[in-house]
Amino acid sequence: MLVTFTSRAYADITMFAEVAKTLLKLMGHSGDVPGALLPADIPTARKRLQQALDEQQAAAVQQPATKSQDDEPEEESKNQPSLALRALPLLKLLEAAEQRGVEVMWN
Repeated sequence: MLVTFTSRAYADITMFAEVAKTLLKLMGHSGDVPGALLPADIPTARKRLQQALDEQQAAAVQQPATKSQDDEPEEESKNQPSLALRALPLLKLLEAAEQRGVEVMWN
């Protein structure tokens, strides 16, 4: 399933539902689809998302790189974009919506 984030301030952003729901929860939202953020709620949601992503990246840097040769799932995860990278378009959308004072919706 796909989730599309829309706002009058930015181009639509479409992502896989699993990633979208994770990002919504990091913003402090329930993760329900469909949903919306009012203009007054966007600054807090954007800051929460950015802070959570920063904390995840800091934790990943601090973890020692333990690797065994039979550890294929770890190898697969190295080929996947990080959550912070996947969140970048959504952060830009939230920033644009905040600047213009318009809502953000997803379905």
